[in-house]
Amino acid sequence: MTGAGSGGRRGSRVGAARRWLGRLLCVLLVPALCTAGLLLYLNERDAHRTGHTVGDRSVADRVDVEVTVQKVDPLGQRAVLRVALVPRGSYAQGDSDLLSKDLVVRTLSPTTPILTLPAGVPVPAQDMAVGLYGGTVSDYPFDRYSADVGFAAVAGDRSVPLTLTLVDADPFFTLTARSGDESDGGVSLQERITRSRSSHFLAWFMMAAMWALALSVLGAGWIVVSQRRGLVWPALGWMAATLFALVGMRNAAPGSPPTGALMDYLAFFWAELLVALTLTAAAAQGFWHERRPPPTTD
Repeated sequence: MTGAGSGGRRGSRVGAARRWLGRLLCVLLVPALCTAGLLLYLNERDAHRTGHTVGDRSVADRVDVEVTVQKVDPLGQRAVLRVALVPRGSYAQGDSDLLSKDLVVRTLSPTTPILTLPAGVPVPAQDMAVGLYGGTVSDYPFDRYSADVGFAAVAGDRSVPLTLTLVDADPFFTLTARSGDESDGGVSLQERITRSRSSHFLAWFMMAAMWALALSVLGAGWIVVSQRRGLVWPALGWMAATLFALVGMRNAAPGSPPTGALMDYLAFFWAELLVALTLTAAAAQGFWHERRPPPTTD
């Protein structure tokens, strides 16, 4: 009896220690995940704010071209830019941002190929677009594109030294400089444009969730049909709600991908098909079971 009692006490102590350990892990897990999420956010934010620069900033007399990518539009195959020109040295009037000379700027934008900027007036920020190439939006979320951004300027009959700085402000995309070119004729950058890390994470999570929901419905439906449980209304309601919930989840994908994207063929179409077939099979089997006459008793 003593051995059994001591064994029971040891077992209760071990069980209590395990419960406390589980609670401690739960308490530590939440701040650990929040900290990891914060670090990932800060890393992605800093990656967006870090600009790509080409040109010689040691030249005193120059014009700085500061470009912000406002929006990447894969459907329209273009990227919308906001361009600000800041004169330096002899191209500026004193310490102001006014041009001291008339400036003609050539760009690689098909919408705004030439900018004519007169001297002595504030230089307004210019909105323009550049084309995307090398990718298709139907590859979502793995689609990627390239874009060329370039400028050249002349004042009178002399070329103007330029520096080009490009910063990304679109939260759905990440820009990576593939190459830069600087010459007497101007400056240019070739950028590779991909979906942001957060967009990738969310797209992967949504595809995994679609498959998880579809397989859950398939498993539950298999039990209902194999055990001939008839019309189980809570199960049928849950399956029908899942069918429409998947559509809402799909439409919430970041970046609003078009129907028929790679994401649909990897998860959404199959999940909808499995849920619809399972719901139909469960309803048909239940209808057949409920329509059968009850067994007669002698």
